[in-house]
Amino acid sequence: MDGNGRWAKRRGLPRTAGHTEGEENLAAIVRVAVTRNVGWLTVFGFSTENWVRPRTEVRHILGLHRRLFGRVEELNQLNVQVKWMGRPFDTPGARTPKYVQRAIRKAVADTAQNTGMVLTVAFDYGSRAELVQAALDARRDGEIVSESSISNHLYLPELPPVDVVVRTSGERRISNFMLWQIVGARVYFTERTWPEFGAAELDAALALAAS
Repeated sequence: MDGNGRWAKRRGLPRTAGHTEGEENLAAIVRVAVTRNVGWLTVFGFSTENWVRPRTEVRHILGLHRRLFGRVEELNQLNVQVKWMGRPFDTPGARTPKYVQRAIRKAVADTAQNTGMVLTVAFDYGSRAELVQAALDARRDGEIVSESSISNHLYLPELPPVDVVVRTSGERRISNFMLWQIVGARVYFTERTWPEFGAAELDAALALAAS
């Protein structure tokens, strides 16, 4: 969900205002995706590399994620099930604060019975870290490291292969996001920043996935 900072800069606003607008837009896109019968929506909320950002910006983003995971009432009304993927809280290097951990666990538990769209938020997530952990877990379980064993030890092995990757804000690259799962996926590029990404853009991405 790139471009929150650029969206704010163009309007003479602090970067934190862009992140706030981005969080609001995510809620809006979730509502639209439900009406489009999207089965799985996975968003890159905060990467393992994002911790190097200015401390005030990181604190603001953390607060927004706690609020995002706190939207349980609306998510239940939409029949949306929440999942999370990222570095397990008890592993070396994991940095998710306790208050965000509590919000994540509550959102996952309180929406577990919903049967509609699965919204997965990647927080403290990096695909390279995920793949290293999968290989280590496979070896720990006495398995030969193979495509099958890695797939079975991903953070959320139940997630289906990705149909389409969306890159906002004019980015023309693949980031450290679901590198194992996006093999064969279409990539939808748009110049719009994430806060400007709306229903028409989502429909265009879905059309690309279906083509």
